[in-house]
Amino acid sequence: MRKANRFGAALVIAAVLFLVWKALGYPGNNNGRNVPMPTDLHPVVREKAEELVSIAAKKGITIQLIEGFRTVEEQNRLYAIGRSDGGQIVTYARGGESYHNYGLAVDFALTGKDGSLIWDTDHDMNGNGRRDWEEVGLMAKGMGFEWGGDWERFKDYPHLQMTFGLSISELQRGKRPRERAVADTNEQSG
Repeated sequence: MRKANRFGAALVIAAVLFLVWKALGYPGNNNGRNVPMPTDLHPVVREKAEELVSIAAKKGITIQLIEGFRTVEEQNRLYAIGRSDGGQIVTYARGGESYHNYGLAVDFALTGKDGSLIWDTDHDMNGNGRRDWEEVGLMAKGMGFEWGGDWERFKDYPHLQMTFGLSISELQRGKRPRERAVADTNEQSG
């Protein structure tokens, strides 16, 4: 009789743990089935990117957000540049392999007084003797972004991403960050 009670209790505990595991959305719980792809920027990424524009302006550097969320199809079109479409390679990420595809990345550009986009990586708009791209990259990193200008293989100065600790593989399998993940973390630590 005792063995039956223990087995029943273990079965109930296992069922509860499985339901909690499934509800929390741990990677591998659905292998990406029935998990829709995002259709816009993650709210924290949007908030922090807009805040970055304001902070940079206060330091005398005008930037413009030029791209955020990107569909898998758009990513594949960019991937074709420099390959099947000619020109210089602009990305090494195929569709589904970029944080843009999950609403977790933005691209920015320096903006001149006339509204033109400035791609010169040595530009010093505020005249402080430091490269604006590096200044913006440092500001962004202080806000929780990873900066493509730090990458070894392919320097992507306009690129900023927030991974929320998730790899592309996890995102492809359907894992998604909570909507307020970074903001909650910052409020708890500050």
